Amino acid sequence: MNNIKYFIGPMSKNVVDSIIEFCNKNECNMGLIPSRRQIEYNRGYVNNWDTKNFANYVSRKTQRIILKRDHSGPGQGAVNDDGIVSLIDDCKHLEFIHIDPWKTYPELQDGINSTISLIKMCYALNPSIEFEIGTEQAIRYFSVEELETLIISLKNNLTKNEYKNIKYLVIQSGTSLKGVTQTGQYDKNRLVEMVQLAKKYNFLSKEHNGDYIPVSIIQEKFNLGLDSINIAPEFGLIETQTYLDEIKNDEILETYFQICYDSKKWVKWVDKDFDPFNNKIELIRICGHYVLSNDRFLSQIKSTLPGIDKKIKENITKKLYELYGQ
Repeated sequence: MNNIKYFIGPMSKNVVDSIIEFCNKNECNMGLIPSRRQIEYNRGYVNNWDTKNFANYVSRKTQRIILKRDHSGPGQGAVNDDGIVSLIDDCKHLEFIHIDPWKTYPELQDGINSTISLIKMCYALNPSIEFEIGTEQAIRYFSVEELETLIISLKNNLTKNEYKNIKYLVIQSGTSLKGVTQTGQYDKNRLVEMVQLAKKYNFLSKEHNGDYIPVSIIQEKFNLGLDSINIAPEFGLIETQTYLDEIKNDEILETYFQICYDSKKWVKWVDKDFDPFNNKIELIRICGHYVLSNDRFLSQIKSTLPGIDKKIKENITKKLYELYGQ
C-alpha cells in the first residue's frame, strides 16, 4: 500500500473509527501505529483491545489501513521486559513492525546488534512481515553518519530477503513533545540530509512526533521529500478537549481530574516541578485519553454526556480534513 503520508496513533476507539470512516469515504490510505502500552498481546489502555482483536476489528471494516507496531522491543511496554513475547504476537497479526531497541540500548553498536537480532527473529516467524528501523530524537539522537552506519550494518548482517523487508527509515529533523506542546526545533537542512539518505538506500522516510505542528510545516516537509509522519497524542487531545468543552458540572470535572491524577499517566509528560493541583485542566489535557476505558470514567463521566462520541468523531474528522487540505 503506497502513498501513506499519515500514520496515526490509535488513541481511542473513536480515533480508530473516525480514521476508518474517513479512509473509506475519501478513498485514501493511512496507517495506525499502536504502541505497546496502547494495544498489546495482553491488552492495553485503548478500548481494552489486545493485538489480535484490534487487528481483526480494523480489517473487518476497511482494507485502506495498514497496521504497524510502533516502538516494539525491550523496555517499550507497560512493564520492563525484553519485548519478545509481544513481537511473537505482533508477527501473527500486524503487517509492519517498528524495531526500536534504542531506549534500552542507546550505544550505537548495541542498538545495531539488537535490531539485527529482532529482525531475524521476526522474519523467521513471518517472512511477510515488514520493518521500520531507527527511532525518534526524544529516545536517541542520530547523526546522518550514525544512521548510515545502522543501514550498512543491517545490509551486511541480514540476509538479502531479511534486509529487503525493511521499508521505512525513521528520520529526525528536531521534533519532540512535552505535555501537549511541540518542543522541538525544526532543522530543515537535517531533514533534507536524512531524506536523501533514505532515498540513497531506497527506504521510505518517516518522522515521529508530528503533533502540534502547523499543517503548513508538515506540508513543507513533504515537499522537501519526507514520505510519512506520525501523529498520535494530538488526536488523544482532540477527544479530551471535547470532553472538557462539554462538561459543565464542576463536580464531574473534579472527578475527571482525580481519575487522571490517580492514573499517574501524566507524570512522564511534565517537569519535576509541575504542580498538578494548581494545573488541573492541563493535567487532564495531558493524560485524559489514557483513562477513556476506565470503569470509573465510563460510569461517572461519559454516561453523563449522551451524544459525546458523535461530537468527538466530528472533531477528529475535522482535523483529518485539515491534514489533507480539504
